[in-house]
Amino acid sequence: MAAARAVVFAYHDVGVRCLLALLSADIEIPLVVTVADDPHETRWFGSVADTAAEHDLRVVRPADPNTGELAQTLSELQPDFIFSFYYRALLGGALLRTAARGALNMHGSLLPKYRGRAPVNWAILRGEKETGATLHYMVERADAGDIVDQLAVPILHEDNAQEVFRKVTVAAETVLARSLPALLAGTAPRRSQPPAPGEYFGRRRPEDGQIDWSRSAQEIHNLVRAVAPPFPAAFTTIRSQRWWLHATRVEPAMRQPAAAAQLTGEQGRCLIICRDGSVLRLLAAVTAAGPVDLAAVAQAAQKSPVTLQ
Repeated sequence: MAAARAVVFAYHDVGVRCLLALLSADIEIPLVVTVADDPHETRWFGSVADTAAEHDLRVVRPADPNTGELAQTLSELQPDFIFSFYYRALLGGALLRTAARGALNMHGSLLPKYRGRAPVNWAILRGEKETGATLHYMVERADAGDIVDQLAVPILHEDNAQEVFRKVTVAAETVLARSLPALLAGTAPRRSQPPAPGEYFGRRRPEDGQIDWSRSAQEIHNLVRAVAPPFPAAFTTIRSQRWWLHATRVEPAMRQPAAAAQLTGEQGRCLIICRDGSVLRLLAAVTAAGPVDLAAVAQAAQKSPVTLQ
């Protein structure tokens, strides 16, 4: 019996690990489609292009995949499957229809929750306790096709986006590897996900990391860990200086609510008393000059607290 043939659209760590899972299952891969790295983005993840080259696979990086040229190429290759693993563009119908046995995407959430962009970051920002990876069939609407399989992973209180993304990557590899036998046999389950309004999330921008000090300690903590490095980081202005907060912790004790948040110090700890009385501890921060000496800030702020706007 001839090996199944798949064209793979992929990027990021999920792309690397899922591409390797297909190779381990002896799937024939005549073409890998990826994207050029963004020069304005810190690449902290694996390279699909490098992984494909190591396995002597043909690689292309079209600026726009939804051209007649690429669809014609796929028609000539006659793939059984198309797989999309964290590829950064929506595939149009002309591409999807070239897959004789289906086109499938791996999404980094438990669909139908967190359709769209940056699902891990959004899940942390909104205080979710778990997320995961979902393998689903692609249709022309993003992240709306029938679900084949999904696997949940926990989000711990202090997990940042990179830590959660690593868990999601393992979940994605696991889901794909255990689903492939049924996909190849034509017996994979399909569970529809009815489209619901308001469940799509957009791309996050660096400016979205500005801290609103009217929020609670938990909400601010969620923002900090959702965009912690290697993402652009949450930021604020303290004494006319831009600070980027890299790590925080919500303290258990509540204080009296106040008209404004205040930065203060207690026993060498750098604390922010939020307007609702909840308390946020600063664990790591940087300015343009480098890391902030939080012990020194705590000592100074204990004598002269700083109001945060």
